[in-house]
Amino acid sequence: MEINQPKRILALDGGGIRGALTLGFLERLESIIREKENNKDLLLCDYFDLIGGTSTGAIIAAGLSIGKTAGEIKDLYLSIGEKIFGQKNSFWRNPRKWYKASYSYAPLEEALEDFFGDITMGSDRIKTGLCVVTKRADTFSTWPILSNPNGKYFKYNKNMMLHKVVRASAAAPTYFNPKQIDVGGGQIATFIDGGLSLANNPAFQLFLIATLKGFPYRWPLGEDKITLVSVGTGSSKKYIDANKVAKFGMLDWAKEIPNMFMEDANYLNQTVLQYLSNSPTAVHIDGEVGDLRDDILTDKPALHYLRYNVMLEENELNGLGMNFSLDEIKSLQKMDAAENKNKLYEIGAKAAVKYMKAEHIK
Repeated sequence: MEINQPKRILALDGGGIRGALTLGFLERLESIIREKENNKDLLLCDYFDLIGGTSTGAIIAAGLSIGKTAGEIKDLYLSIGEKIFGQKNSFWRNPRKWYKASYSYAPLEEALEDFFGDITMGSDRIKTGLCVVTKRADTFSTWPILSNPNGKYFKYNKNMMLHKVVRASAAAPTYFNPKQIDVGGGQIATFIDGGLSLANNPAFQLFLIATLKGFPYRWPLGEDKITLVSVGTGSSKKYIDANKVAKFGMLDWAKEIPNMFMEDANYLNQTVLQYLSNSPTAVHIDGEVGDLRDDILTDKPALHYLRYNVMLEENELNGLGMNFSLDEIKSLQKMDAAENKNKLYEIGAKAAVKYMKAEHIK
């Protein structure tokens, strides 16, 4: 890599089985950079200086960081998805545990341990900077766990098993039980899904990690100095009948408040990064601010920012040449409908061809 080339960050969203959609984009990204660099064997870990993700994005990010191709990780998703999101726990099968999690964590842990083996966060088998975003539930704090040896907490992080850290990031409440990890200094911490923070879309968190003095990278700002590529797991418009919301009880609110919070967090990430950049992939935020193409926070763009995602809605899917019934689309929007894994991958692949352009990538 030439010295004058920008530092490059790859940020991957959470979203359960919808990570298969992300992999459709990543295979396209691999093809673009291989052609751009005239190297048919180039890996994403060779091209990006920092790869990070949350939840399902953490699984993919960790796989890429150890030199796996997007195709190899896709094969993992397509083979284990129905094992992880298989038969739901039932009150009738185990009335004492029905309220803890919808799925057993055992298939997920077994798959991650098989895939990552004995690799630790400090291992030289991690070939580029890696950040796994987790949420420490017992202290209410977001933990970006880094592989960088100059990090303030690397002396503790380096001995953590990679498969355990990734499992901690993917411990989505109601889906899987929390994950406890020895974090050093005699502490056992309890982690839940990193998506239960402002970083289900971890792009802005990774930008902060790359540039703030408290973190080990401290890269200079500028659109010719930092490129950030952010990839989603599919989105959809959220709407609940106003009269229905007005009659919500406590259980209804308990179910919907996390969704409302995550939606706001995603749009905050989008807004801030578009405000800091002159992004060629800028999207419409809302009716008041539009896509921020005429707004910039700093005198010059602070980074080159690219965001790739797809709306899991009838019009957009039809535009990709894919026709689904409304019931099928509703199912595609779920994070645990493993039977959709192949369809989700195909959606991501088709959307990548339409939206991801070689001239975007620096």
